[in-house]
Amino acid sequence: MAPTGKVSGFRREGDAWFCNSTLPSDILVVVDEVKFHLHKFPLISRCGKIAAMFEESESRKVTLFDITLEDFPGGADVFLNVVKFCYGSRLLFTPQNTVILYCAAEFLDMTDDFGEDNLQSKLENFFHQHILNHWKDCAMVLQSCEAVLPLADKLRLSSRCIDALSVMICTDSSLFGWPMKMYGSLQSPGGSILWNGINTGAKIHSDDSNWWFADVSCLCVELFERLIHTVETKGVSQKIVARAIMYYCVINLPGLCRWQGEQTGKSKTTALVPVSGDQKFILETVIKLLPEKRGKSLCRFLLGLLRVSMIVGVNRIYLDSLERRIGIQLEFATLDGLLIPSYSDSETLYDCDCVERMLCHFVSPQLDANPASPLSIDQGMLPLSQSQRFVRVSKLVDQYLAEIASDANLKPGKFRRLTEILPDSSRTLYDGVYRAVDIYLKEHAWMSEKDQEQLCTIIDFQKLSIDACEHASQNGRLPMRVKCQALFFEQMHLRVALAGYLNSLDSEIFPQTAPTEAPDPRMRRDRWLTVSEQNEELKIDMERMMSRVDGLEQEVSRMKEHVRKVKNHHDHVRSSGVSVTRIGCKLLPPSSESKHRQDAVVKLRFPRQKQRASPHKP
Repeated sequence: MAPTGKVSGFRREGDAWFCNSTLPSDILVVVDEVKFHLHKFPLISRCGKIAAMFEESESRKVTLFDITLEDFPGGADVFLNVVKFCYGSRLLFTPQNTVILYCAAEFLDMTDDFGEDNLQSKLENFFHQHILNHWKDCAMVLQSCEAVLPLADKLRLSSRCIDALSVMICTDSSLFGWPMKMYGSLQSPGGSILWNGINTGAKIHSDDSNWWFADVSCLCVELFERLIHTVETKGVSQKIVARAIMYYCVINLPGLCRWQGEQTGKSKTTALVPVSGDQKFILETVIKLLPEKRGKSLCRFLLGLLRVSMIVGVNRIYLDSLERRIGIQLEFATLDGLLIPSYSDSETLYDCDCVERMLCHFVSPQLDANPASPLSIDQGMLPLSQSQRFVRVSKLVDQYLAEIASDANLKPGKFRRLTEILPDSSRTLYDGVYRAVDIYLKEHAWMSEKDQEQLCTIIDFQKLSIDACEHASQNGRLPMRVKCQALFFEQMHLRVALAGYLNSLDSEIFPQTAPTEAPDPRMRRDRWLTVSEQNEELKIDMERMMSRVDGLEQEVSRMKEHVRKVKNHHDHVRSSGVSVTRIGCKLLPPSSESKHRQDAVVKLRFPRQKQRASPHKP
C-alpha cells in the first residue's frame, strides 16, 4: 500500500535512493552501503522483520528511523525490487529472479500475515504454476539456486526443482507432445511412423535419452550430484547416468578434450552457461559418481580423466579408483591413452608405474572372468572371452613397450616387469616383444653383454615367427648365445613348415579314397615318432653348436692373450735396442757363415717362390 501522497517512482543520487513523493522520508535502510530514504508505512505493512525492528525502537523518539540489513540476499538491487513491490508497483517474475526474490521475501518475513497476497505467496504460486511444470524454466531456477544454496535448501527450492527435473527425465520424452514432427513424418506416442494418419508399424530407431545432458551440465557440481542420485533412485539406467556424467565432464573440464563423446546434441536452454568451479573438487565428485561400467568410450574417457586428475593433483584415493576401473577393462584401451606423461619427479618420459598398476588390476583374480555385455555402455558390443581379452591386452602392451623402449632413462628391470605381468599364454607370438627388446638394446647400447642376455630371456623364441627368427639370428645387437638360439628355432620352424608342405603334396598326389575313414593309429604313431626324432636331432645340434660357440670364445680369448704377449715382447726389444745405442756399443754385422745359414733356411721354406722369382734361368 502506498503512503499518503503521490509516488511517481524512485531516483538515485550517488549511493542513495529517494522516493519521488510529496511526503518526506521517515526511515533510512542501508543495504551493502547503499542508502534507501523511504517511508515506514509501506514497509511495515509488508515486511514482518522491519515491523519487528520498528516496534523495538518505538520507545525512542526520533524523526528518522534507520536500520541496516546485513547479508541481505541479492544485495541492493534485489532490495530495490522489494521496495517497489511494497510501494504497489508490479514485479515481473522470471526464472532468473524467482529464487533470489523468494529468499529476500523469506529474509524480510513477507508472508500473508503482513498483508494479503504478499510477495512470498505470489512467488510460491508462480513457482508451482510456471516453474515446476516446465523443463527449461525449472533448470534455470535450479542453476540460480547456486548463489544462495544454503537458503534455497532451507526453503526447499532446490530439492523441489531436482524432484521435478528427475520426474521429467524418467518420463518418456515422446509423451511431452503429440503428434511430433520427426524425419519429415508424424510419429505416434508409441514410436510408430504415421503416413497420412495411418500407422505404418515402422519404428524410428533413435536414441533420444541424452536430450537432458546439456541443460544439467550447466549446474554446479553439488546440484548435479544431487540430481544424479535422484534419477538413479527413480530407475534411470546406469548406462544413461554414465553418459550424462561423461557429458558433464566434457563441458566443465577444459583439459578433457581427447574424449569424443555425445557432443553433437544442442542445448535446449541457450541461456545456461557452463559452471566455473574448483576443478579438483569437480573431479573428485565425478569419480565418486561414475558407475561400474565397461566400454570403449568409457575406457577412453577414464584415461583422459586420469590424466587431468594427475595434472590437477587429486587425492591418491581417487587416482587408485580410476586406475582400478581402467585396469578391469584394459582390453578397450588404446596406445595413445596409455602413453600418459610423467607429471611427477620421475626420470622416465612416460608414467610406467601407472600402467604397471593397471596391468596388475587386469590380471587380478578378483576380476570377473567373463564380463557380460549388459555392463557395457556401448551399443552392439559383443562380449569377449577371457582368452580374447588377454590376447588383445598383450598386443597393446607390446605396442606400449616398443613406444617406451627408446627412453634412455627406462631401467631394464621396469621394462622386464611390464613384459612379465601378463602370463605366457596371452601371447601367441612374441614378435612384438622381440621388436621392443631390439629397440631397447639399440637405445641402450652401453649395456653389458650379461645384462643383454638377461633381458633377452623374456623372449620366447619358440613363439617367434620364421621372419623374426631370421632377423634375430642376423641381428648384430643381440649377444652370440641369443643369436644361436634364434638360429636353432629358425631351423626348427623351417623343418615343421617343410614337413607340412610335404604332407600337403602327399595328400594331393595320393588323395584319400574314404575321407570319412579315421586315420590309421599306427601311421599317426610313426609320424609322431619321426617328429620326436627330428626334435631330438635338433636339440643335439643345438648343444653341439653351443659347445662350439664356447670353444670359439675360449680360442678367441687365447688368441687375444697371445697377441698381447707378442706386442709386449716387441715393445721390450725396441726399448733394449735404443738403450744399447745410447750406451755407445756398435752391433757387429752378421758373419758370412750365418748369412749362408739364413739363405739355406729361406730356400727350404719358400722353394716355389724362389723359382717364380727367376723363371728365365734354366
